[in-house]
Amino acid sequence: MNVPRVKICGLRTAEHALAAADAGADCLGFVFVEGVRRQLQPDLARRLVSAYRAARGPGGPALVGLFRNQPPAWVNDVIRDLGLDFAQLCGDEGPDYAARLAVPAIRQVLVRPDTGPDELRSRVCGVLETHAMVVLDRFDPHSPGGGGKAFDWRAATGVAPVPGVLLAGGLTPDNVAGAVRLLRPWGLDVSTGVETDGVKDPEKIRAFIAAARGQMPGTPRGDARLP
Repeated sequence: MNVPRVKICGLRTAEHALAAADAGADCLGFVFVEGVRRQLQPDLARRLVSAYRAARGPGGPALVGLFRNQPPAWVNDVIRDLGLDFAQLCGDEGPDYAARLAVPAIRQVLVRPDTGPDELRSRVCGVLETHAMVVLDRFDPHSPGGGGKAFDWRAATGVAPVPGVLLAGGLTPDNVAGAVRLLRPWGLDVSTGVETDGVKDPEKIRAFIAAARGQMPGTPRGDARLP
């Protein structure tokens, strides 16, 4: 079985970014979506990333910025200023928008309760023609993302293992091993599930990655690679 790639999202401090990197995360996510709890202003993000890189050194996990219906010129300014590797799109941006970005795009695909496996696979494969990766998350009419809740994982049967697909929504250190056994996902994306009282918890980050990869906490990661 392939080792699932892991993205730790919604990071707001250099300390937590370092904890995620040291635990073996493949991607670190920083939220620039307006009006959400984890939103970072570019100035704060610049200081965060600078402190992270000073402590971590070169290399390490890919850096991902999350955006939603913001002007592409502004998004590109943030990408270049912070040296981001990917831009995750959480609104209704289309392929033309993604093509204007300075880095490869990741597309959020929201899964509704009535979405079936065939429909979801068709949507995902279509998106992957113009985007580097896809994040599957639960549709929530009150949130740009899944609100930390899971969708019916049966809808992702057959598509979760496709290269470039990350499973998100309601994942925790306690249930991620079951999700991996059920779906064999190519990748995993977590934010709320590694928080305590709304703040990233390094112990939960380590436990999540260990459980996702069938390892004890502290064990080096396997051969996970991004596209």
